[in-house]
Amino acid sequence: MRFRPTEDQRALRRGVRELLEARCGRDALRARGARIDRALWRELGRAGFFSLRLPEAEGGAGLGLPEAALVFEEAGRVLLPGPLVATHLAAGSVPGAADGTAVVTRVDGGLVPWLEEADVVLGDASGAVPVRSVDPLTPLHRVASGPPGGPEPQAVPPSAVLLTAAEQLGSAGRTLATAVRYAKEREQFGRPIGAFQAVKHLCAGMLVRTELARAAVYAAAVTADPVEIAGAKLLADEAAVQGAGDCLQVHGGMGFTWEAEVHLHLKRAWVRAELGQPAARSEEVLAAAL
Repeated sequence: MRFRPTEDQRALRRGVRELLEARCGRDALRARGARIDRALWRELGRAGFFSLRLPEAEGGAGLGLPEAALVFEEAGRVLLPGPLVATHLAAGSVPGAADGTAVVTRVDGGLVPWLEEADVVLGDASGAVPVRSVDPLTPLHRVASGPPGGPEPQAVPPSAVLLTAAEQLGSAGRTLATAVRYAKEREQFGRPIGAFQAVKHLCAGMLVRTELARAAVYAAAVTADPVEIAGAKLLADEAAVQGAGDCLQVHGGMGFTWEAEVHLHLKRAWVRAELGQPAARSEEVLAAAL
């Protein structure tokens, strides 16, 4: 049995990467700020980003979770903003979600991303108050927890957890490539900094974490097993957060400047780690299965 992406899946990934790189460059990302570009959202809808897994009879592409994971990996790679996972999962049930004419968000563990920009909110967001987001490009609201003995928070679908992990994987891959490129270009003492052992070790560690997370995310996309998805989320969170931190170390002070995207990947990774399924919940899922 072959577990590598098929030629059709590779072509899908190439097409999505070309589309997103043309629309989500550094300047566009900063100009857009903490708001959703509705024209881009509709373009994503026309490209089938949200309707990817809908049956062809319903206007979708009829593809599966593995293909969606590849697409969301590319979204994470360019820091594509907005409640992508919620809108994708709402395609077919919320009018306008599939074609990108509606923005859908959901209450996710007490946090609600992009609440004020959304046309539809899934879950009870009454009483939500804005909170200062560590990621300046991801506005957040928080819903106060209910009284003891009240209803449990709405369960997060495993597919939402997996797609959030795929975004983390894309971010980890991007910071790895960014660190390696900078290590080849930046010179100290007449040599590229990539020639120094400490920098080599940072980049090697990033590579190991990213490829381990990639294997876990791809495998979980094939099986759709909630336990494997929980493990994939843990590994992808680690790869994204620690990878961005190591990338900052390679860049030094340059990585913290607004002109660089490294710190934005770190901040987005912190936010995503609390969405979908936080580490504590993923660990509980894995522990219960042992």
